[in-house]
Amino acid sequence: MTEKARRTRRHDANRRERIAEVAEEPIAERGPEALTHRAITERADVSLSSTTYHFADREALSRAGPERAAQRFAAFVRHWAGQEAVGALADGVMSCPGEGRTAMVVEYRLHAAALRRPGCGRRRACPRTTAEALAPLLGPTATATAAPLMTGLRLHAMNAPRPATRDPRPATRDEILTVLTRALLPLRA
Repeated sequence: MTEKARRTRRHDANRRERIAEVAEEPIAERGPEALTHRAITERADVSLSSTTYHFADREALSRAGPERAAQRFAAFVRHWAGQEAVGALADGVMSCPGEGRTAMVVEYRLHAAALRRPGCGRRRACPRTTAEALAPLLGPTATATAAPLMTGLRLHAMNAPRPATRDPRPATRDEILTVLTRALLPLRA
């Protein structure tokens, strides 16, 4: 606990959101196994009873990450709904090595955990939100292709920006846009 005394917050409207937000930190740092109610209490500056009130068990706490990712994506889609969809997806890939890195690390760690423990109950909120958002913009076939394509592009953007070449510079937005256009637009319909 820090030196400052905890203030009692009887009417903290943002408490659940603050807990959910800091729940991503231990997942990004050490994986889902590091996520515990006690780990969250210090980071969110809330009592243990608050974390268990809003998230009854570790499973509920671990669902907060994917739910936040789905909400972020929905906000992202609303932001660019009137713009060109493929260009906005390229911007999404470009954000992964920088400002979007922590969210992507959380998403991939949760995917990996679901592969190791198929019965862990990881919800599919983000893919469902992705499909609902992209279908009107890209059509059903391109929408089905977009999520796995984006997953691969984002993973490579974070780890090996140009794995198939000897060029050490990261892929440019135009190069990513070309890949997405060739992969998605012929499938529109």
